[in-house]
Amino acid sequence: MTDTSARTPYGTLPAAAPLPPRKPVSLPRLQEMRERGEKIAMLTAYDATFAAVADAAGVDCLLVGDSLGMVCQGRPSTVGVTLEEMCYHTECVVRGVRRVQGTVWVIGDLPFGSYQTSREEAMRSAAALMQAGAHMVKLEGGGWTVETVRFLVERGIPVCAHLGLTPQTVHALGGYRVQGRSEAEAERLRRQALELQDAGATMLVLEMVPATLAADITRQLPRCHTIGIGSGNGTAGQVLVMHDMLGIHLGRTPRFVRNFMEGAASVRDAIAAYVAAVKDGSFPDNTLHAW
Repeated sequence: MTDTSARTPYGTLPAAAPLPPRKPVSLPRLQEMRERGEKIAMLTAYDATFAAVADAAGVDCLLVGDSLGMVCQGRPSTVGVTLEEMCYHTECVVRGVRRVQGTVWVIGDLPFGSYQTSREEAMRSAAALMQAGAHMVKLEGGGWTVETVRFLVERGIPVCAHLGLTPQTVHALGGYRVQGRSEAEAERLRRQALELQDAGATMLVLEMVPATLAADITRQLPRCHTIGIGSGNGTAGQVLVMHDMLGIHLGRTPRFVRNFMEGAASVRDAIAAYVAAVKDGSFPDNTLHAW
C-alpha cells in the first residue's frame, strides 16, 4: 500500500484514505472539467503545510491571495501587502504542494500598486510571481485592466481576473457590499467580463455578485472559468479563504462561508468535505449573503 502521508520537520501530515492518482491541473484540464460540468474547487493558501494538506485533500486550485495581509499579518485590508511578500508566500505554497501530489494549479495575486502604473510594471510583477512558482497571476478590476490582461497573455502568462467586490479598491466601492444589484451595474459587470475573456483571461473570480447575475455571466463565458465567492452556485467553481472555512478568523466571517471543521476529524477531512460539497453543488446555496 502506498503511504500517502508527508513528513515535515514538525511531524507527519495526516494520511486519510488515499486519493486515486490524478493528473496535474492545467489550463487544458480546467477546460475539460468545464466541458463535462465538473466544478472547480479552489481555496486560498499561504504556507507549505496547509498547501500540502489541501493538495492531499483533492483541491484543484490554490490561490496565494493578498488576503494574507488580513489573515496572516493582521492588517485591516489587503492594500499594504507587497510584491516581495506575495513572492515569499507563493514560494512557500509551491514547496508544500510539491511535497504531496504536486497536482494543484497555483495562482498568485498581484498586490495593490504592483500593476496599476503600466503594462510593463504588470509584466515585471507577474514575472516575479511566476518565477516564485505560480502557474497563473490574478489582478482585480475591469475596464482599464483589459489591455494589461492582453499584454500579459500575449507574453505567455495565464491570467485570472476579478470582478464584483474587489478588496484592493474596497474603499472606493463603499465597503464590503454586494456588487451588481442595479441593472446598470449588472450590465457593466457583464460587459467587463466579456472584455476580459476576449483579452485572454481564462479564469474570473466573481465576488459578492447576485447569484442570477453570476450564473448569467458564467453562461456567457465559455472560455473563461468563473470562480464564485459569495455569488451563488451557478459559477464554474468556488473559492473560500481557507481559514474562514476552517472556522479560524480574527474578525467577522462573511455569512456566505460554511465552517467545514464542524463534525470533521481533521483539517484534511474538512477540506475534503469542502471539495465534495463544491463538486456536488451542495455548497454554496443561492441565497445572497452580505458580510
